[in-house]
Amino acid sequence: MIKSSTLPLFRAQGGQQAVASVPKSTFVDYIRSFSKFGSRTLEVEADGIPYFVNEFWTASQRAANSIHEVSYRACFKPQLPRFFIENLSKSGDIVLDPFMGRGTTPIEAHLLGRRAFGNDINPLSLLLTRPRISVPRLSDIERVLQSVAWEKGKIDREDLLVFYHPATLRRLCALRDWLLREAPLDEPRPDPAVDWVRMVAINRLTGHSPGFFSVRTMPPNQAVSISAQQKINERNRTVPTEKDIAKLILKKTKSLLADGTPKPTLDFYLSCGEAEHLSKINDGVVSLIVTSPPFLDVVQYAEDNWLRCWFSGIDVKSINISIHRDEIDWQNMVFSVIRESARVLKDNGYLAFEVGEVRGGRLLLERLVWSAADRLPFERICVIVNEQSFTKTSNCWGVANNTKGTNSNRIVLLRRLPR
Repeated sequence: MIKSSTLPLFRAQGGQQAVASVPKSTFVDYIRSFSKFGSRTLEVEADGIPYFVNEFWTASQRAANSIHEVSYRACFKPQLPRFFIENLSKSGDIVLDPFMGRGTTPIEAHLLGRRAFGNDINPLSLLLTRPRISVPRLSDIERVLQSVAWEKGKIDREDLLVFYHPATLRRLCALRDWLLREAPLDEPRPDPAVDWVRMVAINRLTGHSPGFFSVRTMPPNQAVSISAQQKINERNRTVPTEKDIAKLILKKTKSLLADGTPKPTLDFYLSCGEAEHLSKINDGVVSLIVTSPPFLDVVQYAEDNWLRCWFSGIDVKSINISIHRDEIDWQNMVFSVIRESARVLKDNGYLAFEVGEVRGGRLLLERLVWSAADRLPFERICVIVNEQSFTKTSNCWGVANNTKGTNSNRIVLLRRLPR
Protein backbone atom coordinates (compact mmCIF):
# COMPACT_ATOMS: atom_id res chain seq x y z
CA MET A 1 0.00 0.00 0.00
CA ILE A 2 1.03 3.62 -0.40
CA LYS A 3 3.29 4.86 2.38
CA SER A 4 1.78 7.11 5.02
CA SER A 5 4.41 9.78 4.32
CA THR A 6 2.92 10.31 0.86
CA LEU A 7 -0.74 10.09 1.81
CA PRO A 8 -1.30 13.85 2.25
CA LEU A 9 -0.82 14.27 -1.48
CA PHE A 10 -3.95 12.18 -2.02
CA ARG A 11 -6.27 13.50 0.70
CA ALA A 12 -9.53 15.18 -0.22
CA GLN A 13 -10.39 18.49 1.41
CA GLY A 14 -11.11 17.99 5.08
CA GLY A 15 -8.73 15.04 5.38
CA GLN A 16 -11.21 12.39 4.23
CA GLN A 17 -10.46 10.14 1.30
CA ALA A 18 -13.10 10.48 -1.41
CA VAL A 19 -13.86 7.98 -4.13
CA ALA A 20 -12.88 9.42 -7.49
CA SER A 21 -15.56 10.21 -10.01
CA VAL A 22 -14.23 8.56 -13.15
CA PRO A 23 -16.09 7.67 -16.34
CA LYS A 24 -16.68 3.95 -16.60
CA SER A 25 -14.41 2.26 -19.11
CA THR A 26 -12.66 -1.04 -19.51
CA PHE A 27 -9.25 0.47 -18.76
CA VAL A 28 -10.41 2.42 -15.73
CA ASP A 29 -12.05 -0.70 -14.35
CA TYR A 30 -8.80 -2.56 -14.99
CA ILE A 31 -6.61 -0.14 -13.01
CA ARG A 32 -9.27 0.16 -10.31
CA SER A 33 -9.14 -3.61 -9.68
CA PHE A 34 -5.39 -4.01 -10.37
CA SER A 35 -3.53 -6.18 -7.82
CA LYS A 36 -0.82 -7.95 -9.83
CA PHE A 37 1.93 -7.06 -7.33
CA GLY A 38 -0.09 -7.73 -4.19
CA SER A 39 -1.50 -4.29 -3.40
CA ARG A 40 -4.97 -2.91 -4.01
CA THR A 41 -5.40 0.33 -5.92
CA LEU A 42 -5.91 3.40 -3.76
CA GLU A 43 -8.62 5.50 -5.37
CA VAL A 44 -8.99 9.08 -4.16
CA GLU A 45 -9.87 12.56 -5.35
CA ALA A 46 -7.84 15.71 -4.73
CA ASP A 47 -8.87 19.15 -5.98
CA GLY A 48 -11.36 17.54 -8.32
CA ILE A 49 -8.77 15.23 -9.90
CA PRO A 50 -9.28 11.44 -9.64
CA TYR A 51 -6.10 9.59 -8.64
CA PHE A 52 -5.34 5.86 -8.84
CA VAL A 53 -2.30 4.82 -6.80
CA ASN A 54 -0.69 1.38 -6.90
CA GLU A 55 2.34 -0.48 -8.17
CA PHE A 56 1.13 -0.92 -11.74
CA TRP A 57 4.51 -2.01 -13.11
CA THR A 58 7.65 -3.24 -11.48
CA ALA A 59 10.65 -0.94 -11.09
CA SER A 60 13.13 -3.82 -11.19
CA GLN A 61 16.34 -2.79 -12.94
CA ARG A 62 16.46 -5.87 -15.20
CA ALA A 63 12.75 -6.43 -15.84
CA ALA A 64 12.79 -4.88 -19.33
CA ASN A 65 14.34 -6.06 -22.57
CA SER A 66 18.14 -5.76 -22.53
CA ILE A 67 18.16 -3.45 -25.57
CA HIS A 68 16.87 -0.64 -23.36
CA GLU A 69 20.08 -0.55 -21.29
CA VAL A 70 21.22 2.79 -22.69
CA SER A 71 21.44 5.50 -20.07
CA TYR A 72 19.91 8.98 -20.28
CA ARG A 73 19.09 11.57 -17.64
CA ALA A 74 15.55 11.52 -16.22
CA CYS A 75 14.29 8.77 -18.53
CA PHE A 76 11.38 6.59 -17.48
CA LYS A 77 11.62 2.82 -17.37
CA PRO A 78 10.37 0.72 -20.31
CA GLN A 79 7.75 -0.86 -18.05
CA LEU A 80 5.86 2.45 -18.04
CA PRO A 81 5.15 2.71 -21.79
CA ARG A 82 4.69 -1.07 -21.97
CA PHE A 83 1.80 -0.84 -19.49
CA PHE A 84 -0.05 1.64 -21.70
CA ILE A 85 0.97 0.13 -25.05
CA GLU A 86 -0.29 -3.30 -24.06
CA ASN A 87 -3.58 -1.98 -22.70
CA LEU A 88 -4.40 0.95 -24.99
CA SER A 89 -3.16 -0.09 -28.44
CA LYS A 90 -3.08 -3.12 -30.69
CA SER A 91 -0.64 -4.69 -33.15
CA GLY A 92 0.16 -2.39 -36.05
CA ASP A 93 -1.01 0.80 -34.32
CA ILE A 94 1.16 3.92 -34.36
CA VAL A 95 2.61 4.74 -30.94
CA LEU A 96 4.31 8.13 -30.59
CA ASP A 97 6.58 9.94 -28.14
CA PRO A 98 7.18 13.61 -29.06
CA PHE A 99 9.85 13.89 -26.30
CA MET A 100 11.51 10.53 -26.94
CA GLY A 101 14.85 11.09 -25.15
CA ARG A 102 16.73 7.79 -25.31
CA GLY A 103 13.83 6.30 -27.28
CA THR A 104 12.17 4.18 -24.63
CA THR A 105 8.61 4.50 -25.96
CA PRO A 106 9.30 3.92 -29.69
CA ILE A 107 11.65 1.02 -28.96
CA GLU A 108 9.13 -0.62 -26.63
CA ALA A 109 6.40 -0.02 -29.22
CA HIS A 110 8.53 -1.77 -31.85
CA LEU A 111 9.20 -4.72 -29.53
CA LEU A 112 5.44 -5.06 -29.03
CA GLY A 113 4.63 -5.06 -32.75
CA ARG A 114 3.46 -1.47 -33.03
CA ARG A 115 4.65 1.17 -35.50
CA ALA A 116 7.27 3.23 -33.69
CA PHE A 117 7.07 7.02 -34.02
CA GLY A 118 9.30 9.38 -32.07
CA ASN A 119 10.52 12.97 -31.97
CA ASP A 120 12.96 15.03 -29.95
CA ILE A 121 14.51 18.45 -30.36
CA ASN A 122 17.98 17.03 -29.67
CA PRO A 123 19.57 15.11 -32.59
CA LEU A 124 21.31 12.99 -29.97
CA SER A 125 17.98 11.23 -29.39
CA LEU A 126 17.92 10.06 -33.01
CA LEU A 127 21.41 8.61 -32.64
CA LEU A 128 20.41 6.72 -29.49
CA THR A 129 17.05 5.46 -30.78
CA ARG A 130 17.30 4.65 -34.50
CA PRO A 131 19.95 1.90 -34.26
CA ARG A 132 17.94 -0.04 -31.67
CA ILE A 133 14.87 -0.14 -33.90
CA SER A 134 16.78 -1.12 -37.04
CA VAL A 135 19.30 -3.51 -35.45
CA PRO A 136 22.20 -4.79 -37.62
CA ARG A 137 23.76 -8.24 -37.59
CA LEU A 138 26.65 -8.83 -35.19
CA SER A 139 28.92 -9.74 -38.13
CA ASP A 140 28.25 -6.34 -39.70
CA ILE A 141 29.10 -4.58 -36.43
CA GLU A 142 32.37 -6.48 -36.28
CA ARG A 143 33.09 -5.49 -39.89
CA VAL A 144 32.58 -1.81 -39.07
CA LEU A 145 34.89 -1.97 -36.07
CA GLN A 146 37.60 -3.51 -38.25
CA SER A 147 37.26 -0.64 -40.74
CA VAL A 148 38.37 2.06 -38.30
CA ALA A 149 42.03 3.13 -38.40
CA TRP A 150 42.22 3.15 -34.61
CA GLU A 151 45.87 4.08 -34.21
CA LYS A 152 45.79 7.03 -36.64
CA GLY A 153 43.64 9.26 -34.49
CA LYS A 154 44.89 12.68 -33.45
CA ILE A 155 43.97 14.30 -30.16
CA ASP A 156 42.20 17.60 -30.87
CA ARG A 157 41.05 18.28 -27.30
CA GLU A 158 43.78 17.76 -24.74
CA ASP A 159 41.46 18.81 -21.92
CA LEU A 160 39.65 15.47 -22.39
CA LEU A 161 42.75 13.70 -21.04
CA VAL A 162 41.19 14.24 -17.64
CA PHE A 163 38.75 11.47 -18.68
CA TYR A 164 40.90 9.30 -20.98
CA HIS A 165 44.34 7.73 -21.29
CA PRO A 166 46.19 9.32 -24.26
CA ALA A 167 46.04 6.09 -26.29
CA THR A 168 42.33 5.76 -25.57
CA LEU A 169 41.64 9.36 -26.56
CA ARG A 170 43.51 8.92 -29.84
CA ARG A 171 41.33 5.90 -30.64
CA LEU A 172 38.22 7.80 -29.62
CA CYS A 173 39.14 10.71 -31.90
CA ALA A 174 39.83 8.25 -34.73
CA LEU A 175 36.38 6.73 -34.27
CA ARG A 176 34.72 10.14 -34.03
CA ASP A 177 36.30 11.39 -37.26
CA TRP A 178 35.46 8.14 -39.09
CA LEU A 179 31.82 8.25 -37.95
CA LEU A 180 31.39 11.89 -38.99
CA ARG A 181 32.55 10.92 -42.49
CA GLU A 182 30.64 7.63 -42.79
CA ALA A 183 27.39 8.68 -41.09
CA PRO A 184 26.90 12.48 -41.14
CA LEU A 185 24.13 13.86 -38.98
CA ASP A 186 22.01 14.84 -41.97
CA GLU A 187 21.94 11.27 -43.31
CA PRO A 188 18.40 9.97 -42.48
CA ARG A 189 19.16 6.25 -42.91
CA PRO A 190 22.90 5.56 -42.50
CA ASP A 191 24.43 2.09 -42.59
CA PRO A 192 22.72 0.38 -39.60
CA ALA A 193 26.00 -1.14 -38.40
CA VAL A 194 27.76 2.24 -38.45
CA ASP A 195 24.77 3.78 -36.70
CA TRP A 196 24.90 1.04 -34.05
CA VAL A 197 28.61 1.51 -33.34
CA ARG A 198 28.08 5.24 -32.83
CA MET A 199 25.13 4.60 -30.48
CA VAL A 200 27.14 2.21 -28.31
CA ALA A 201 30.17 4.50 -28.27
CA ILE A 202 28.00 7.43 -27.13
CA ASN A 203 26.78 5.25 -24.28
CA ARG A 204 30.29 4.20 -23.25
CA LEU A 205 31.99 7.60 -23.16
CA THR A 206 32.00 8.06 -19.37
CA GLY A 207 30.87 6.00 -16.43
CA HIS A 208 31.69 4.38 -13.13
CA SER A 209 32.80 0.86 -14.14
CA PRO A 210 35.59 -0.72 -16.25
CA GLY A 211 33.13 -1.14 -19.11
CA PHE A 212 33.41 2.56 -20.01
CA PHE A 213 36.15 4.29 -21.99
CA SER A 214 36.90 6.76 -19.20
CA VAL A 215 38.41 6.82 -15.76
CA ARG A 216 35.84 6.34 -12.99
CA THR A 217 33.39 9.24 -12.99
CA MET A 218 29.75 10.06 -12.26
CA PRO A 219 26.79 7.74 -13.10
CA PRO A 220 26.59 6.84 -16.81
CA ASN A 221 23.96 9.31 -17.92
CA GLN A 222 25.91 12.55 -18.10
CA ALA A 223 29.43 13.94 -18.24
CA VAL A 224 30.63 16.23 -15.50
CA SER A 225 32.71 19.30 -16.36
CA ILE A 226 36.46 19.15 -16.92
CA SER A 227 37.16 20.87 -13.60
CA ALA A 228 34.74 18.59 -11.74
CA GLN A 229 36.44 15.49 -13.17
CA GLN A 230 39.83 16.82 -12.12
CA LYS A 231 38.55 17.02 -8.55
CA ILE A 232 37.10 13.50 -8.79
CA ASN A 233 40.45 12.15 -9.97
CA GLU A 234 42.29 13.93 -7.16
CA ARG A 235 39.81 12.80 -4.52
CA ASN A 236 39.90 9.17 -5.66
CA ARG A 237 43.61 9.26 -6.54
CA THR A 238 42.85 7.77 -9.93
CA VAL A 239 44.32 8.29 -13.38
CA PRO A 240 42.84 7.16 -16.70
CA THR A 241 44.00 3.76 -17.89
CA GLU A 242 44.24 2.54 -21.49
CA LYS A 243 41.03 1.02 -22.89
CA ASP A 244 40.33 -1.09 -25.97
CA ILE A 245 37.39 0.81 -27.46
CA ALA A 246 36.47 -1.79 -30.09
CA LYS A 247 36.47 -4.57 -27.50
CA LEU A 248 34.25 -2.57 -25.13
CA ILE A 249 31.81 -1.73 -27.95
CA LEU A 250 31.46 -5.42 -28.79
CA LYS A 251 31.02 -6.29 -25.13
CA LYS A 252 28.23 -3.73 -24.71
CA THR A 253 26.66 -4.86 -27.99
CA LYS A 254 26.37 -8.43 -26.74
CA SER A 255 24.89 -7.14 -23.48
CA LEU A 256 22.28 -5.07 -25.32
CA LEU A 257 21.33 -8.09 -27.43
CA ALA A 258 21.31 -10.57 -24.55
CA ASP A 259 17.53 -10.97 -24.87
CA GLY A 260 17.79 -11.57 -28.61
CA THR A 261 18.06 -9.34 -31.66
CA PRO A 262 14.81 -7.47 -32.33
CA LYS A 263 13.47 -7.91 -35.83
CA PRO A 264 14.67 -5.03 -38.04
CA THR A 265 12.02 -2.84 -39.62
CA LEU A 266 11.80 0.04 -42.06
CA ASP A 267 8.29 0.90 -40.86
CA PHE A 268 9.14 3.53 -38.26
CA TYR A 269 9.38 7.31 -38.15
CA LEU A 270 11.74 9.42 -36.07
CA SER A 271 12.13 13.18 -36.34
CA CYS A 272 14.08 16.03 -34.81
CA GLY A 273 12.15 19.15 -33.91
CA GLU A 274 9.79 20.81 -31.47
CA ALA A 275 7.10 18.64 -29.91
CA GLU A 276 4.57 21.40 -30.55
CA HIS A 277 5.06 21.12 -34.34
CA LEU A 278 4.94 17.55 -35.66
CA SER A 279 4.25 18.72 -39.20
CA LYS A 280 5.32 15.49 -40.93
CA ILE A 281 2.73 13.41 -39.04
CA ASN A 282 -0.72 13.41 -40.61
CA ASP A 283 -3.91 14.27 -38.75
CA GLY A 284 -5.63 11.48 -36.84
CA VAL A 285 -3.19 8.61 -37.46
CA VAL A 286 -1.69 8.00 -33.98
CA SER A 287 -3.41 5.55 -31.63
CA LEU A 288 -1.42 6.23 -28.48
CA ILE A 289 1.05 8.82 -27.20
CA VAL A 290 3.22 8.00 -24.18
CA THR A 291 5.55 10.85 -23.32
CA SER A 292 7.26 12.91 -20.65
CA PRO A 293 8.33 16.56 -21.17
CA PRO A 294 11.24 18.36 -19.51
CA PHE A 295 10.32 19.05 -15.88
CA LEU A 296 10.83 22.80 -15.58
CA ASP A 297 14.54 23.43 -14.85
CA VAL A 298 15.15 20.18 -12.94
CA VAL A 299 17.44 18.58 -15.57
CA GLN A 300 19.98 20.48 -17.66
CA TYR A 301 19.93 18.27 -20.76
CA ALA A 302 22.36 20.33 -22.82
CA GLU A 303 24.96 20.59 -20.05
CA ASP A 304 24.62 16.92 -19.11
CA ASN A 305 25.16 15.77 -22.69
CA TRP A 306 27.99 18.10 -23.67
CA LEU A 307 30.53 15.28 -24.17
CA ARG A 308 28.06 13.09 -26.07
CA CYS A 309 27.24 16.02 -28.34
CA TRP A 310 30.94 16.73 -28.94
CA PHE A 311 31.56 13.13 -29.95
CA SER A 312 28.51 13.16 -32.24
CA GLY A 313 29.38 16.45 -33.93
CA ILE A 314 26.33 18.24 -32.48
CA ASP A 315 26.57 21.93 -31.62
CA VAL A 316 24.93 21.84 -28.20
CA LYS A 317 24.47 25.63 -28.19
CA SER A 318 22.25 25.41 -31.27
CA ILE A 319 19.70 23.13 -29.58
CA ASN A 320 16.75 25.03 -28.17
CA ILE A 321 15.92 22.63 -25.34
CA SER A 322 13.08 23.93 -23.20
CA ILE A 323 14.11 25.00 -19.71
CA HIS A 324 11.14 26.57 -17.95
CA ARG A 325 11.69 28.16 -14.56
CA ASP A 326 8.21 29.63 -14.50
CA GLU A 327 5.12 27.46 -14.00
CA ILE A 328 3.02 29.51 -16.41
CA ASP A 329 5.58 29.19 -19.22
CA TRP A 330 5.81 25.45 -18.61
CA GLN A 331 2.04 25.07 -18.67
CA ASN A 332 1.82 27.06 -21.92
CA MET A 333 4.34 24.68 -23.47
CA VAL A 334 2.29 21.72 -22.23
CA PHE A 335 -0.87 23.23 -23.70
CA SER A 336 0.81 23.54 -27.11
CA VAL A 337 2.06 19.95 -26.99
CA ILE A 338 -1.34 18.57 -25.97
CA ARG A 339 -3.01 20.64 -28.71
CA GLU A 340 -0.66 19.10 -31.30
CA SER A 341 -1.32 15.69 -29.77
CA ALA A 342 -5.03 16.24 -30.35
CA ARG A 343 -4.30 16.86 -34.03
CA VAL A 344 -2.30 13.68 -34.66
CA LEU A 345 -4.35 11.35 -32.43
CA LYS A 346 -7.18 9.22 -33.77
CA ASP A 347 -10.63 9.71 -32.33
CA ASN A 348 -10.68 7.95 -28.94
CA GLY A 349 -6.89 7.67 -29.01
CA TYR A 350 -5.07 8.09 -25.69
CA LEU A 351 -2.40 10.42 -24.36
CA ALA A 352 -0.43 9.24 -21.32
CA PHE A 353 1.45 12.34 -20.14
CA GLU A 354 4.01 11.50 -17.47
CA VAL A 355 5.40 14.04 -15.04
CA GLY A 356 7.55 13.66 -11.95
CA GLU A 357 7.57 15.28 -8.55
CA VAL A 358 9.71 18.41 -8.45
CA ARG A 359 10.77 20.93 -5.82
CA GLY A 360 10.43 18.44 -3.00
CA GLY A 361 6.88 17.53 -3.95
CA ARG A 362 5.65 21.09 -3.39
CA LEU A 363 4.77 21.48 -7.08
CA LEU A 364 2.52 18.80 -8.56
CA LEU A 365 2.94 19.14 -12.30
CA GLU A 366 0.02 16.84 -13.06
CA ARG A 367 -2.31 19.59 -11.82
CA LEU A 368 -0.91 21.96 -14.46
CA VAL A 369 -1.32 19.32 -17.17
CA TRP A 370 -4.88 18.59 -16.04
CA SER A 371 -5.75 22.28 -16.18
CA ALA A 372 -4.14 22.77 -19.61
CA ALA A 373 -6.10 19.86 -21.10
CA ASP A 374 -9.40 21.36 -19.97
CA ARG A 375 -9.32 23.76 -22.92
CA LEU A 376 -8.66 21.05 -25.50
CA PRO A 377 -10.69 18.22 -27.14
CA PHE A 378 -9.86 15.59 -24.54
CA GLU A 379 -11.72 13.66 -21.90
CA ARG A 380 -9.65 13.97 -18.74
CA ILE A 381 -9.79 10.49 -17.28
CA CYS A 382 -7.48 10.33 -14.24
CA VAL A 383 -3.98 10.59 -12.84
CA ILE A 384 -2.18 7.29 -12.37
CA VAL A 385 0.56 7.23 -9.74
CA ASN A 386 2.97 4.33 -9.76
CA GLU A 387 4.35 3.46 -6.34
CA GLN A 388 7.85 2.06 -6.70
CA SER A 389 11.27 1.60 -5.19
CA PHE A 390 14.28 3.42 -6.56
CA THR A 391 16.99 1.50 -8.38
CA LYS A 392 20.74 1.84 -8.20
CA THR A 393 21.14 4.92 -10.43
CA SER A 394 18.67 6.95 -8.38
CA ASN A 395 20.38 5.85 -5.19
CA CYS A 396 23.67 7.13 -6.61
CA TRP A 397 22.10 10.57 -6.64
CA GLY A 398 20.95 10.25 -3.01
CA VAL A 399 17.28 10.57 -3.93
CA ALA A 400 14.88 9.26 -1.29
CA ASN A 401 12.21 6.83 -2.45
CA ASN A 402 8.80 8.36 -3.28
CA THR A 403 9.70 11.71 -1.72
CA LYS A 404 11.57 13.72 -4.37
CA GLY A 405 13.16 13.56 -7.78
CA THR A 406 11.70 12.33 -11.05
CA ASN A 407 11.47 8.60 -10.33
CA SER A 408 7.96 8.79 -8.86
CA ASN A 409 5.75 8.46 -11.92
CA ARG A 410 2.54 10.50 -12.21
CA ILE A 411 0.69 10.03 -15.49
CA VAL A 412 -2.19 12.21 -16.64
CA LEU A 413 -4.38 10.02 -18.84
CA LEU A 414 -6.43 11.73 -21.55
CA ARG A 415 -8.69 10.40 -24.31
CA ARG A 416 -9.11 12.22 -27.62
CA LEU A 417 -12.76 13.16 -28.08
CA PRO A 418 -14.35 12.26 -31.44
CA ARG A 419 -14.12 15.00 -34.06
